[in-house]
Amino acid sequence: MNSAAKIGLAHVKISLLILVLLFLSSCLESGEEVSDDQKFKPAIGVCTSIDNYAKLKANNYDYTEESVGKFLIPHENEEEFQKNYAKLKDCGMEVYACNGFLPGLLKSTGPDIKHDQILAYSEIAFRRAQMAGIKVIVFGSSGSRNVPDGFDKQKARSQFVALLKKMGPIAEKYDITVCVEPLNKNESNIINSVAEGLDVVKQADHPNIQLLADVYHMAVEDEPAENIIKAGKHIRHVHVAEKEGRASPGTKKFDFIPYFKALKKINYKGRISIECRWGSFDNELPVALGYLNEQIQKLN
Repeated sequence: MNSAAKIGLAHVKISLLILVLLFLSSCLESGEEVSDDQKFKPAIGVCTSIDNYAKLKANNYDYTEESVGKFLIPHENEEEFQKNYAKLKDCGMEVYACNGFLPGLLKSTGPDIKHDQILAYSEIAFRRAQMAGIKVIVFGSSGSRNVPDGFDKQKARSQFVALLKKMGPIAEKYDITVCVEPLNKNESNIINSVAEGLDVVKQADHPNIQLLADVYHMAVEDEPAENIIKAGKHIRHVHVAEKEGRASPGTKKFDFIPYFKALKKINYKGRISIECRWGSFDNELPVALGYLNEQIQKLN
């Protein structure tokens, strides 16, 4: 091979190497995965009683999300809770989170706030949650936080933030993350968007007070998925359901991909719980998980 040919071949090799490097660089910049560890593959569970553990296991769900009022029962004595705890141990199903936090009589806002009672109630709930291996307590509780008619909304917001500031250290004591859940305006008259929730969480300024993104509530409020990106690291838990009728995923073919893309972009490592109105629980369980996994796979 003459010198000119060798030089030409070298140029071709260099050009190919440059193209390969440019391709790899573009993959990284565009967020394309280069390893299995970087894929978006959150654990998926269902908001339901552990009494349904066998059905969840049979359909390959990862965990259940229980109720504070029904499972941790802070209003009941320790002996009553031990019955639920024994049931959990027998079934071997992980309870990762609990919702249904505060009863409506324990007011977070308004002229008759019950913050001291709420904090005492929280202490019991968080201690029992730690015992059961629960990591997240969802703070939706519209009945507790709804602002009474005629009461100043800004004052109510300040009351809610003050409560969160006091609740943070208790949650930290028991290694619990309290996730504030924005609810649509049909359910609550305060904290109706992820953007609003983020502001409240930032004001509370405690590592154990974070944020939940509920795709159903976001869709009802026409809140853009981009607000998940703005909330970033503060998103610690996610709920999903179809927008129409709050049905189970897959029944109405709602497009969850924009929200999943946003979660992937913030490198979300939390979990996703289905919180919906089931038509036929047994029949819809496999459909819901299959549909969510199908949409998640489109991102990977």
